[in-house]
Amino acid sequence: MSDNGPVQTRSPVLTVRRVDAYHAITVVAPQIAERFRSGQFLSVGVGGEHSGMLLRRPFAIHDVKPDYGGTVEFLFAVRGPGTAWLAERRSQDLLDVVGPLGRPFPLPRDPVNCLLVGGGSGAAPLFPLAHALRRRGCRVDFVLGASSADRVFSAISARRIAETATFTTDDGSFGVRGRVTDALERVAADARSDVVYACGPMPMLGRVAGAAGRLDLPAQVAVEEAMGCGTGLCMSCVVPVVGEDGFTRMARACVDGPVFRAERVRFDDVGTIPFDALGAPGWKPWSDDPGAEGAPEREAG
Repeated sequence: MSDNGPVQTRSPVLTVRRVDAYHAITVVAPQIAERFRSGQFLSVGVGGEHSGMLLRRPFAIHDVKPDYGGTVEFLFAVRGPGTAWLAERRSQDLLDVVGPLGRPFPLPRDPVNCLLVGGGSGAAPLFPLAHALRRRGCRVDFVLGASSADRVFSAISARRIAETATFTTDDGSFGVRGRVTDALERVAADARSDVVYACGPMPMLGRVAGAAGRLDLPAQVAVEEAMGCGTGLCMSCVVPVVGEDGFTRMARACVDGPVFRAERVRFDDVGTIPFDALGAPGWKPWSDDPGAEGAPEREAG
Protein backbone atom coordinates (compact mmCIF):
# COMPACT_ATOMS: atom_id res chain seq x y z
CA MET A 1 0.00 0.00 0.00
CA SER A 2 1.23 3.51 -0.79
CA ASP A 3 2.62 5.52 2.10
CA ASN A 4 0.20 8.28 1.07
CA GLY A 5 -2.87 6.11 0.50
CA PRO A 6 -5.71 5.31 2.89
CA VAL A 7 -5.32 2.80 5.69
CA GLN A 8 -7.82 0.71 7.63
CA THR A 9 -7.38 0.65 11.38
CA ARG A 10 -9.17 -0.38 14.53
CA SER A 11 -8.85 2.91 16.32
CA PRO A 12 -9.55 3.49 20.02
CA VAL A 13 -11.96 6.31 20.84
CA LEU A 14 -10.26 9.04 22.83
CA THR A 15 -13.21 11.37 23.43
CA VAL A 16 -16.87 11.74 22.53
CA ARG A 17 -18.31 15.20 23.07
CA ARG A 18 -21.47 17.11 22.28
CA VAL A 19 -21.05 20.30 20.25
CA ASP A 20 -24.47 22.01 20.21
CA ALA A 21 -26.58 19.97 17.77
CA TYR A 22 -23.66 17.74 16.78
CA HIS A 23 -21.42 15.01 18.16
CA ALA A 24 -17.64 14.96 17.79
CA ILE A 25 -15.57 11.80 18.14
CA THR A 26 -11.78 11.81 18.40
CA VAL A 27 -9.95 8.57 17.62
CA VAL A 28 -6.29 7.66 17.96
CA ALA A 29 -5.18 6.97 14.37
CA PRO A 30 -1.53 7.98 13.77
CA GLN A 31 -1.30 6.66 10.20
CA ILE A 32 -4.44 8.54 9.13
CA ALA A 33 -3.35 11.72 10.90
CA GLU A 34 0.04 11.59 9.18
CA ARG A 35 -1.49 11.23 5.70
CA PHE A 36 -4.37 13.71 6.10
CA ARG A 37 -4.81 16.77 3.89
CA SER A 38 -7.64 19.30 4.26
CA GLY A 39 -10.89 18.20 2.63
CA GLN A 40 -10.37 14.46 3.01
CA PHE A 41 -12.74 12.21 4.94
CA LEU A 42 -13.09 9.00 6.94
CA SER A 43 -15.25 5.95 6.34
CA VAL A 44 -16.39 4.45 9.64
CA GLY A 45 -17.97 1.06 10.29
CA VAL A 46 -21.06 1.21 12.51
CA GLY A 47 -23.02 -1.24 14.63
CA GLY A 48 -20.16 -3.46 15.76
CA GLU A 49 -18.81 -6.73 14.39
CA HIS A 50 -22.15 -8.57 14.35
CA SER A 51 -24.32 -5.72 13.11
CA GLY A 52 -26.63 -5.93 10.11
CA MET A 53 -25.63 -2.35 9.19
CA LEU A 54 -23.21 -3.23 6.41
CA LEU A 55 -22.62 0.17 4.88
CA ARG A 56 -19.92 2.37 6.33
CA ARG A 57 -20.58 6.03 7.12
CA PRO A 58 -18.47 8.85 5.63
CA PHE A 59 -17.45 11.81 7.79
CA ALA A 60 -15.32 14.83 6.97
CA ILE A 61 -12.21 15.16 9.11
CA HIS A 62 -12.52 18.23 11.30
CA ASP A 63 -9.27 18.20 13.25
CA VAL A 64 -5.94 16.39 13.39
CA LYS A 65 -3.51 16.66 16.32
CA PRO A 66 -0.16 15.08 17.20
CA ASP A 67 -1.42 13.86 20.61
CA TYR A 68 -0.95 10.12 21.33
CA GLY A 69 1.02 9.78 18.08
CA GLY A 70 -1.80 11.28 16.02
CA THR A 71 -5.53 11.82 16.61
CA VAL A 72 -8.36 12.51 14.18
CA GLU A 73 -11.70 14.14 15.00
CA PHE A 74 -14.89 13.90 12.96
CA LEU A 75 -18.26 15.56 13.41
CA PHE A 76 -21.79 14.26 12.81
CA ALA A 77 -25.46 14.73 13.58
CA VAL A 78 -27.63 11.79 14.61
CA ARG A 79 -29.81 10.99 11.60
CA GLY A 80 -30.41 7.23 11.85
CA PRO A 81 -29.41 4.01 13.62
CA GLY A 82 -25.79 4.17 12.42
CA THR A 83 -25.05 7.64 13.75
CA ALA A 84 -27.13 6.92 16.88
CA TRP A 85 -24.82 3.95 17.56
CA LEU A 86 -21.78 6.18 17.08
CA ALA A 87 -23.15 8.77 19.50
CA GLU A 88 -23.26 6.07 22.19
CA ARG A 89 -19.55 5.20 21.91
CA ARG A 90 -17.31 5.85 24.88
CA SER A 91 -13.60 6.32 25.52
CA GLN A 92 -11.51 3.22 24.69
CA ASP A 93 -14.19 1.69 22.45
CA LEU A 94 -12.73 0.56 19.11
CA LEU A 95 -13.93 1.88 15.74
CA ASP A 96 -13.20 0.38 12.32
CA VAL A 97 -11.92 3.40 10.40
CA VAL A 98 -10.64 3.83 6.83
CA GLY A 99 -8.92 7.01 5.73
CA PRO A 100 -7.95 9.51 4.70
CA LEU A 101 -10.12 9.23 1.59
CA GLY A 102 -10.88 11.52 -1.34
CA ARG A 103 -9.20 14.42 -3.11
CA PRO A 104 -8.22 17.31 -0.80
CA PHE A 105 -8.65 21.02 -1.33
CA PRO A 106 -5.92 22.45 -3.58
CA LEU A 107 -3.91 25.14 -1.84
CA PRO A 108 -2.73 28.34 -3.54
CA ARG A 109 0.98 28.65 -4.31
CA ASP A 110 1.13 32.27 -3.16
CA PRO A 111 -0.58 34.15 -0.30
CA VAL A 112 -4.07 35.19 -1.42
CA ASN A 113 -7.35 36.24 0.20
CA CYS A 114 -9.53 33.18 0.78
CA LEU A 115 -13.25 33.17 1.57
CA LEU A 116 -14.45 30.00 3.29
CA VAL A 117 -18.20 29.30 3.14
CA GLY A 118 -19.84 26.51 5.16
CA GLY A 119 -23.33 25.26 5.89
CA GLY A 120 -24.19 23.41 9.10
CA SER A 121 -21.88 20.46 9.83
CA GLY A 122 -20.50 20.98 6.33
CA ALA A 123 -18.29 23.66 7.84
CA ALA A 124 -16.20 21.00 9.62
CA PRO A 125 -13.55 20.43 6.89
CA LEU A 126 -13.06 24.18 6.45
CA PHE A 127 -11.29 24.54 9.79
CA PRO A 128 -8.19 22.45 8.99
CA LEU A 129 -8.23 24.17 5.59
CA ALA A 130 -8.21 27.57 7.30
CA HIS A 131 -5.17 26.58 9.36
CA ALA A 132 -3.36 25.31 6.25
CA LEU A 133 -4.10 28.56 4.41
CA ARG A 134 -2.95 30.68 7.32
CA ARG A 135 0.34 28.76 7.43
CA ARG A 136 0.83 29.82 3.80
CA GLY A 137 0.30 33.45 4.66
CA CYS A 138 -3.22 33.67 3.22
CA ARG A 139 -5.95 35.89 4.59
CA VAL A 140 -8.98 33.84 5.68
CA ASP A 141 -12.57 35.08 6.03
CA PHE A 142 -15.47 32.86 7.08
CA VAL A 143 -19.15 32.91 6.14
CA LEU A 144 -20.94 30.17 8.10
CA GLY A 145 -24.66 29.47 8.10
CA ALA A 146 -27.26 27.00 9.31
CA SER A 147 -30.96 26.67 9.97
CA SER A 148 -30.63 27.82 13.62
CA ALA A 149 -28.06 28.97 16.17
CA ASP A 150 -27.32 25.49 17.57
CA ARG A 151 -26.38 24.27 14.09
CA VAL A 152 -23.83 26.97 13.33
CA PHE A 153 -20.64 25.04 13.91
CA SER A 154 -17.71 26.37 15.96
CA ALA A 155 -18.39 30.09 15.74
CA ILE A 156 -15.79 30.86 18.45
CA SER A 157 -13.05 29.00 16.55
CA ALA A 158 -14.03 30.74 13.32
CA ARG A 159 -13.64 34.15 14.96
CA ARG A 160 -10.26 33.15 16.37
CA ILE A 161 -8.82 31.78 13.12
CA ALA A 162 -10.17 34.22 10.54
CA GLU A 163 -9.74 37.89 9.81
CA THR A 164 -13.54 38.19 9.85
CA ALA A 165 -16.36 35.73 10.54
CA THR A 166 -19.93 36.31 9.36
CA PHE A 167 -22.82 34.10 10.48
CA THR A 168 -26.28 33.55 9.03
CA THR A 169 -29.28 31.54 10.22
CA ASP A 170 -32.54 30.82 8.48
CA ASP A 171 -34.53 31.79 11.58
CA GLY A 172 -32.38 34.77 12.61
CA SER A 173 -31.46 33.20 15.96
CA PHE A 174 -27.77 33.92 15.42
CA GLY A 175 -26.00 36.40 13.18
CA VAL A 176 -27.84 37.69 10.13
CA ARG A 177 -31.19 36.25 9.10
CA GLY A 178 -30.87 34.55 5.72
CA ARG A 179 -28.55 32.27 3.78
CA VAL A 180 -24.78 32.31 3.43
CA THR A 181 -25.14 33.49 -0.15
CA ASP A 182 -26.98 36.59 1.09
CA ALA A 183 -23.74 37.65 2.79
CA LEU A 184 -21.18 36.09 0.46
CA GLU A 185 -20.92 38.81 -2.17
CA ARG A 186 -20.64 41.62 0.40
CA VAL A 187 -17.96 39.81 2.40
CA ALA A 188 -16.04 38.91 -0.76
CA ALA A 189 -16.02 42.56 -1.81
CA ASP A 190 -15.00 43.85 1.63
CA ALA A 191 -12.23 41.25 1.98
CA ARG A 192 -11.15 41.55 -1.64
CA SER A 193 -11.32 37.77 -1.86
CA ASP A 194 -9.33 35.99 -4.56
CA VAL A 195 -10.77 32.49 -4.17
CA VAL A 196 -13.78 30.78 -2.57
CA TYR A 197 -13.77 27.43 -0.77
CA ALA A 198 -17.10 25.90 0.28
CA CYS A 199 -18.64 22.82 1.85
CA GLY A 200 -22.23 22.12 2.77
CA PRO A 201 -25.53 20.84 1.37
CA MET A 202 -25.78 20.59 -2.42
CA PRO A 203 -28.37 23.38 -2.84
CA MET A 204 -26.14 25.74 -0.89
CA LEU A 205 -23.10 24.78 -2.97
CA GLY A 206 -25.03 25.45 -6.15
CA ARG A 207 -25.85 28.96 -4.94
CA VAL A 208 -22.23 29.54 -3.86
CA ALA A 209 -21.04 28.44 -7.30
CA GLY A 210 -23.44 30.91 -8.90
CA ALA A 211 -22.31 33.75 -6.67
CA ALA A 212 -18.63 33.00 -7.29
CA GLY A 213 -19.33 32.95 -11.01
CA ARG A 214 -20.97 36.38 -10.87
CA LEU A 215 -17.95 37.70 -8.99
CA ASP A 216 -15.58 36.02 -11.44
CA LEU A 217 -13.88 34.20 -8.55
CA PRO A 218 -12.51 30.66 -8.77
CA ALA A 219 -14.26 28.35 -6.32
CA GLN A 220 -13.55 24.90 -4.93
CA VAL A 221 -16.43 22.96 -3.39
CA ALA A 222 -16.47 19.80 -1.28
CA VAL A 223 -19.73 18.07 -2.15
CA GLU A 224 -21.92 16.19 0.30
CA GLU A 225 -23.28 12.98 -1.24
CA ALA A 226 -24.48 9.70 0.26
CA MET A 227 -21.67 7.13 -0.03
CA GLY A 228 -22.04 3.39 0.22
CA CYS A 229 -18.39 2.32 0.14
CA GLY A 230 -16.19 5.42 0.10
CA THR A 231 -13.72 3.75 -2.29
CA GLY A 232 -15.33 4.21 -5.71
CA LEU A 233 -16.80 0.74 -6.17
CA CYS A 234 -20.53 1.14 -5.59
CA MET A 235 -21.14 4.29 -7.71
CA SER A 236 -23.79 5.53 -5.26
CA CYS A 237 -22.23 8.99 -4.88
CA VAL A 238 -21.91 10.07 -8.53
CA VAL A 239 -22.42 13.70 -9.55
CA PRO A 240 -22.41 15.18 -13.09
CA VAL A 241 -19.13 17.01 -13.66
CA VAL A 242 -17.86 18.64 -16.86
CA GLY A 243 -14.33 17.54 -17.74
CA GLU A 244 -11.50 19.46 -19.35
CA ASP A 245 -12.64 18.12 -22.74
CA GLY A 246 -16.13 19.58 -22.32
CA PHE A 247 -17.84 16.21 -21.83
CA THR A 248 -19.99 15.54 -18.76
CA ARG A 249 -19.06 12.47 -16.76
CA MET A 250 -20.67 10.95 -13.69
CA ALA A 251 -17.84 11.54 -11.24
CA ARG A 252 -17.60 9.59 -8.00
CA ALA A 253 -17.61 12.03 -5.10
CA CYS A 254 -15.60 9.64 -2.93
CA VAL A 255 -12.55 9.24 -5.20
CA ASP A 256 -12.83 11.88 -7.94
CA GLY A 257 -13.91 14.33 -5.22
CA PRO A 258 -15.24 15.28 -2.78
CA VAL A 259 -13.52 18.49 -3.89
CA PHE A 260 -14.36 19.79 -7.38
CA ARG A 261 -14.05 23.08 -9.23
CA ALA A 262 -17.43 24.69 -8.62
CA GLU A 263 -18.06 25.77 -12.22
CA ARG A 264 -17.65 22.19 -13.45
CA VAL A 265 -20.34 20.63 -11.22
CA ARG A 266 -23.78 20.64 -12.87
CA PHE A 267 -25.70 21.38 -9.70
CA ASP A 268 -29.07 21.67 -11.46
CA ASP A 269 -28.65 18.06 -12.63
CA VAL A 270 -27.45 16.52 -9.35
CA GLY A 271 -29.51 13.40 -8.63
CA THR A 272 -29.99 12.67 -12.33
CA ILE A 273 -27.95 11.33 -15.25
CA PRO A 274 -28.06 14.14 -17.84
CA PHE A 275 -28.87 12.98 -21.37
CA ASP A 276 -25.54 14.34 -22.62
CA ALA A 277 -23.41 12.65 -19.94
CA LEU A 278 -20.82 10.21 -21.21
CA GLY A 279 -22.44 6.77 -21.45
CA ALA A 280 -26.00 7.98 -20.80
CA PRO A 281 -28.81 6.14 -22.67
CA GLY A 282 -28.94 7.51 -26.21
CA TRP A 283 -25.59 9.25 -25.99
CA LYS A 284 -23.32 8.92 -29.06
CA PRO A 285 -19.57 9.46 -28.62
CA TRP A 286 -19.09 11.27 -31.94
CA SER A 287 -21.46 13.16 -34.17
CA ASP A 288 -22.02 11.98 -37.76
CA ASP A 289 -21.85 15.62 -38.80
CA PRO A 290 -18.23 16.48 -39.72
CA GLY A 291 -18.98 20.10 -38.94
CA ALA A 292 -19.71 19.20 -35.33
CA GLU A 293 -16.94 16.70 -34.80
CA GLY A 294 -16.49 15.72 -31.18
CA ALA A 295 -19.89 16.98 -30.01
CA PRO A 296 -22.07 14.59 -28.02
CA GLU A 297 -25.64 14.16 -29.24
CA ARG A 298 -28.82 12.31 -28.31
CA GLU A 299 -30.39 9.79 -30.66
CA ALA A 300 -33.72 10.78 -32.15
CA GLY A 301 -36.82 9.43 -30.50
